[in-house]
Amino acid sequence: MAQILTASDLMDSTPTSQTPVPSTPDYPELTPNQTNPNSSSQNPESEYRRIRCPPHRYTPLRTSWEQILTPLVQYLNLLVRFNTKTRSVELKTSPTSTPGALQKGADFVSCFMMGFEVVDAVALLRLDDLYLDSFQVTDVKMLKGDHLSRAIGRIAGEDGKTRYAIENATRTRIVLADQHVHILGSYQNIRVARDAICSLIMGAPPGKVYNNMRNVGRRLNES
Repeated sequence: MAQILTASDLMDSTPTSQTPVPSTPDYPELTPNQTNPNSSSQNPESEYRRIRCPPHRYTPLRTSWEQILTPLVQYLNLLVRFNTKTRSVELKTSPTSTPGALQKGADFVSCFMMGFEVVDAVALLRLDDLYLDSFQVTDVKMLKGDHLSRAIGRIAGEDGKTRYAIENATRTRIVLADQHVHILGSYQNIRVARDAICSLIMGAPPGKVYNNMRNVGRRLNES
């Protein structure tokens, strides 16, 4: 039969002293090599990135290969090669003290493949508040044939004057690749440039768009 315990028995069995609460553990600060699993000795496996080179960027890539290779190898300590069979740039991690070096290198190469100059693409490695935004003209308005060509022409302007005006007013870099529009800059500046480009696609006069963009840019500088 099970033994029935009384209240006095339970009180007698209760320890008189409370169990001490353990103090908060004090862990040592992690080094950059420990926070990056790719550079840790416990996880020697490397990561890869492969960025395909479009046909129209093959010649510029070959011409600017040394300028592209220098920041990837010297500053990010990445292993880089160009695969002639797949026509792609392959990146591989190595022991490095920079967390996220592989992703930065992939963004840098992708930015160049979109059509940006090497000098502009290098800014992605130096500044942390730069972003890339890409969209198509047909995402704003469904246009076909000559209407689509005229919309692209309104964005570029005569001899690229409209595009240069948007770049200078918003401190961004813009690439027009057929129907694709790529914008490089800070978040606020990208938003101003994108709104101006969308207005041009919708058919707004360039003069009115430029005045509105300049007013918005002035307010951003004052804030």
